Amino acid sequence: MKRIFKLLTSRLFIIGVMILLQIAWIVLFLADFSVRYNFVSAILNIIAILLAFFVITRWSNPSFKLSWVFFIMMVPIVGVPVYLIFGRPGLTRGTRRRMDSINAKKEPYLTENTLITENLREEQPQAAMQSDYIWHAAHAPLCDHTSSCYYKCGEELFAAMLTDIRSAEKYIFLEYFILDTGEMYDTLVEELAKKVSEGVDVRLIYDDVGCVNKMPPHFYRKLQEKGIKCAAFNPARPVLAIIMNHRDHRKIMVVDGKISYTGGVNIADEYINKIDRFGYWKDTGIRLEGAASRSFIVMFLEMWDYIVGSESDCEAYLPDDSFMEQIPTQGYVQPYDDTPLDNENVGENVYLNMINRATRYVYIFTPYLILDQEMTVALCNAAKSGVDVRIVTPGIPDKKMVFMLTRSHYARLLENGVRIYEYTPGFLHAKCFVCDDQYATVGSINLDYRSLYLHFECGVFLYRAPAVAQVYTDMVETFAVSREVMIEDCRRKHPFGMRMLHAFLRLIAPLL
Repeated sequence: MKRIFKLLTSRLFIIGVMILLQIAWIVLFLADFSVRYNFVSAILNIIAILLAFFVITRWSNPSFKLSWVFFIMMVPIVGVPVYLIFGRPGLTRGTRRRMDSINAKKEPYLTENTLITENLREEQPQAAMQSDYIWHAAHAPLCDHTSSCYYKCGEELFAAMLTDIRSAEKYIFLEYFILDTGEMYDTLVEELAKKVSEGVDVRLIYDDVGCVNKMPPHFYRKLQEKGIKCAAFNPARPVLAIIMNHRDHRKIMVVDGKISYTGGVNIADEYINKIDRFGYWKDTGIRLEGAASRSFIVMFLEMWDYIVGSESDCEAYLPDDSFMEQIPTQGYVQPYDDTPLDNENVGENVYLNMINRATRYVYIFTPYLILDQEMTVALCNAAKSGVDVRIVTPGIPDKKMVFMLTRSHYARLLENGVRIYEYTPGFLHAKCFVCDDQYATVGSINLDYRSLYLHFECGVFLYRAPAVAQVYTDMVETFAVSREVMIEDCRRKHPFGMRMLHAFLRLIAPLL
């Protein structure tokens, strides 16, 4: 009863109900006019056709377009207003211009070192091609003089984060999709407050929708009272004019510009297994020290200036070059971000490039396996070409409908030679690729439509860095405690209704 009351009085529930009521009012208004005046229904159908044509001609994923066109044409009276509210592929033109202006001012701080690029090109042309793509598509430079350490669980990652927080001297930047009350949050806030008292500049960006059902109203005020500066990305409001599709799904921490973290871990107790939600919660992350942290400084300050309306001087937050030179070169590291504001799906293309260039194996961790045609074909073609393709998904799901959608993709992949494992101990939230003992990516990017097309995301591409072998070892150890899914599991007779549900879920997957 307590949980039901909490849900009914939560900010997320109230906002959701108010938005649904507004949508219902619009739909009923249009329905009433259509009944009273025949020409209104005709106009609405014409608008639906024009809107469908507009959607088809946009530069976006074909599956995404197909879902919206189906919805618009099948139920124009609902599909047209819902698309205009939730289907817009970008922020408003003014907002986009402001963000582009901020990014343009920060780009000079991310410069390409052609010597590093040439060294990689001589060493491994295939790796250089991936690096060149990331540089040109995301304006993210390749770095040496960077150490990397991969963490195979949230507990280990958080312990390392606390150690680095305690050593901070100038500033700590944090950017997370989810904050939730509990031991992890309380410990983090306590340590951050101590650093503020020592004169350290502490800033926190959080996604408002990601936190709306987790944190009490106005929680940020308590943080501000402790001296922690806060900024909420795209605040959730019960107004239809607001574009809610785009979220800040990145996970970033930067300490003094020297050390940075990213991965799948948010600030909530399940990520460090202080509470049991879906069995053992497996997540991963990576710590970088050295030149590559520069990219995360710029990423954070771009988002901070966009939200707050400030103009940060990046130069003031960059460490001395002498510090960078002290870090020995251990392979190549290239942090990158992905934005929904352009027509470049950097996160997906980095994954596709790894799959298409693999010669021996490609191993994947993903909590959600919601694939478009391009990704499905790439995985199947790699497997049919003799590449050992393995994917690990959760054994215990966090969202049952999404898990059902994930499993609906199994049969086609298995029939083409892809091997799939379900993580038996619990829920797997990691987002990692490793390929041919040489390449790896670790970051916040899921294999689903929201991560690949709608969210702000980030990741790290690694070539022959120590973390590559660490990711590989974790993958192999995870296979050993996971259940391999066999084709016979998918060929068992399912009721007709279930098969239709799977088909329908795949059709509307981009809208979920």
